[in-house]
Amino acid sequence: MFLEQFPEDNSKHGWIEVVCGSMFSGKTEELIRRLRRAAFANQKVILFKPKIDNRYSEDSIMSHQGSTLEAISILSANEILAIWDGEFIVAIDEAQFFDEAIVSVCSKLAQNGVRVLIAGLDMDYLGNPFGPMPQLLCIAEYVTKVHAICVSCGSLAQFSHRFNSDKNQVLLGAKESYKPLCRSCYNKSEL
Repeated sequence: MFLEQFPEDNSKHGWIEVVCGSMFSGKTEELIRRLRRAAFANQKVILFKPKIDNRYSEDSIMSHQGSTLEAISILSANEILAIWDGEFIVAIDEAQFFDEAIVSVCSKLAQNGVRVLIAGLDMDYLGNPFGPMPQLLCIAEYVTKVHAICVSCGSLAQFSHRFNSDKNQVLLGAKESYKPLCRSCYNKSEL
């Protein structure tokens, strides 16, 4: 009975993994760690990043701890399918900056037997869901939520508090513009 329900068809099975959290929580560091493990196992990997994120480099991603990995900068999610050349793992950093097409692109890749690794902010500086991240979290088989440490009280932090006056949803920056806060400290802060 069990074998009839799940026949062996020798097809590849893909899936989607999302690493999410606030700024300074280690999302990119975790993405790099997973990709290095895959490379060590001789799995073909390709890494994408949004062209808008040029804080550290045009052709690599960099964690706040200084780890780097070569990446392809793209403007839109559909470019991933055009560039993908059968790699077993497709990784995407800063997924919140991509258009809504990222959801269908990731689904198509997973349906084609690809392991899709995604890292991104789940919330913007106002604490609202950020870009396509809610949909990516919904379709993912595996979700890892990482946390920073609240710089005010030392608790686990899940909010990226912006402490300048810019009100645009997208504002590239790091420690000069953002700090991680827990829910209690975030609610006490001025927005």
